Amino acid sequence: MGIFHCFSRRLGAMPPPAPHTVSEPASPAAISDTDALRYWLALLHAPGVGAIRFLRILEHEPDLPRFFANRGASSNELNVPPQLRRYLAKPNWQAVDAALAWAEDMHCYIIGLFDPRYPALLKEIPGPPPILFVRGDIDLLAQPQLAIVGSRNPSASGSRLAHDFAASLSRHDLTITSGLALGIDAASHQGALNADGKTIAVAGTGLDRIYPARHRELGHHIAEQGALVSEFPPGTPPVASNFPRRNRIISGLSLGTLVIEAAVKSGSLITARLAAEQGREVFAIPGSIHNPLARGCHMLIQQGAKLTMEISDILEELAPLATFAVEHESTSTNVTPVNEAVFSDHPFLENMGFEPISVDALVERSGLTAEAVSSMLLTLEIQGVVASTGGLYSRIN
Repeated sequence: MGIFHCFSRRLGAMPPPAPHTVSEPASPAAISDTDALRYWLALLHAPGVGAIRFLRILEHEPDLPRFFANRGASSNELNVPPQLRRYLAKPNWQAVDAALAWAEDMHCYIIGLFDPRYPALLKEIPGPPPILFVRGDIDLLAQPQLAIVGSRNPSASGSRLAHDFAASLSRHDLTITSGLALGIDAASHQGALNADGKTIAVAGTGLDRIYPARHRELGHHIAEQGALVSEFPPGTPPVASNFPRRNRIISGLSLGTLVIEAAVKSGSLITARLAAEQGREVFAIPGSIHNPLARGCHMLIQQGAKLTMEISDILEELAPLATFAVEHESTSTNVTPVNEAVFSDHPFLENMGFEPISVDALVERSGLTAEAVSSMLLTLEIQGVVASTGGLYSRIN
């Protein structure tokens, strides 16, 4: 019997107060579920519509067919830009039909934010993905998960640690969640699979492809024994800006995030920061002070992450949270409200205009590292201040 079943009768630490939530918008009775999904998918493909703007539109106009028919004119509070109005007049129905055709395959699913199968923990984060594409065991989304992330170029001992921790933790009823990247991600997925456990890979592309290509066999194995998840529709290529964005889903699905070997400036630390901001646990495995791949973990520990040397360090923290999460999963029907604040005075925006600009150009203008720029762009995109199109970014407000 796994540790999370053993803890089901124990009173853990009281969970934090539930955030103020808004109820699911009423579904229009005049359209079928398939019709409603078509309009959700059409809005997903709209230019300049990220998670925050999508949710604001739903709050002000839950009847999306009417929103499209009126080109957003009935919702003056939304300040619909001309580019979006033009799209509403001529949506990308071809992409919508392609996504629906993809979902006709066995074990392929498209779930919206208010679908009862949408994971409750993910729904609580700021700017949750309005739509998730899932290939594999969709029921895994509701199971207690631990994210494991780290270097794409780990040491041999780092890869072994990731594999062995994932294998051991999966034997204790934890689903291992990671990003299918090279290095620590792949070792973690493989460790769970080798232990006959469950694992979820969050992709930065559409699920009609496996990226990187060398992980094609691993990806198919995960789809058979776990699940592949993405907020990006089929056909989405591996655009660099998508990968920092998907990190919030890796941490948002999980009760906690374990970091194994990470440089100070790395995507893994972005995931750890997002986990902390989402109110989740952060764990880090220490290493030699002479190993540059240990410095990111040491910095996390200095900032309050739990120093982790064995799986009991993780299980002791997560068991009460897992019990609460499972109970909460069956009752949660609400979503954290959209943050209405627009951070138009963020100093980083001084380097941006309203014309699209590349990450490389922003690095040159700001003098910051590519990792820092990607992190800021992710935050600003979630807040609805900037939009990304084809790997280029521009201000919305």
